[in-house]
Amino acid sequence: YCVEFRTESLSQHCALETRPYARWMQYLREGHTVCVACQPPAMSAATQRCSGDGHNAHGDKILHWEAIGNSQCQGTWKKIRQLEHCSCPLVHSFIFT
Repeated sequence: YCVEFRTESLSQHCALETRPYARWMQYLREGHTVCVACQPPAMSAATQRCSGDGHNAHGDKILHWEAIGNSQCQGTWKKIRQLEHCSCPLVHSFIFT
């Protein structure tokens, strides 16, 4: 499944990332919608959920995220909705780890 989030805030360290495999961090923006896929091995076998997917988050609850490979690239987002059938666009799409 996938979850759509609206990025509320992010650290300035995301924009400073220049390593080739991590340049995607430069494209994160406040107010943008991102789509995050929950796939094995991040998915718990017991719950069939990914940690941090905001399952119990409703309304305006602010959730924290952190980029893998650059712990200084972090921020907050709000859950918009969960999609049982993923249709994430090629840009602004991420995977839970």
